Amino acid sequence: MSLLKPFSKLPGLNTANILLVESEEQFQQSLADALVEETSVTVNVRLAKSLPLPMENDESRPRIDLVVFIINLTSELSFQSAEASLKYLDPGYFLGKVCFMVTNARNASSPAERLDAVRKLASSLHCPLLFAEDQTPDGVASATERLLTILKVAAGLVPIATALYVSNLTRCTLPLDIDLPSFD
Repeated sequence: MSLLKPFSKLPGLNTANILLVESEEQFQQSLADALVEETSVTVNVRLAKSLPLPMENDESRPRIDLVVFIINLTSELSFQSAEASLKYLDPGYFLGKVCFMVTNARNASSPAERLDAVRKLASSLHCPLLFAEDQTPDGVASATERLLTILKVAAGLVPIATALYVSNLTRCTLPLDIDLPSFD
């Protein structure tokens, strides 16, 4: 069990590598299938339920350009797994190479406190927070498009743009009244 480091390996030519981390694997596979269909660059998708990654494949594992934590708001386990996995990432990843993707935000059974906790987590780490609809093909396509944009920058495939710059533009920020009780 070691830290996953962003710059420990050389990048591939015209290649982007993404790691999708989701404890329940509901949305992960459909998103991975859509990402692989990208034609302008070669996208390699790695799937994991949680971090740390196993040590036996460490030598053959490519450099991971972007780590995406997929959090299902209807599941407390999903949030806890993502939160526990963060300690296995090198701090260099938090310079524009990590983002959070939330599913089921519109679901009435998802507690508002969990969404606030995810927003606080993303804000404290200065990471982008994306919302995705995982039930429809259009929702998966939209999430794929947003992830590909961030992935291309994180992999260094977009001239004059860096992952840190894009991360600063898209990071999650909290309103000053997030800790005040709501009057709903």
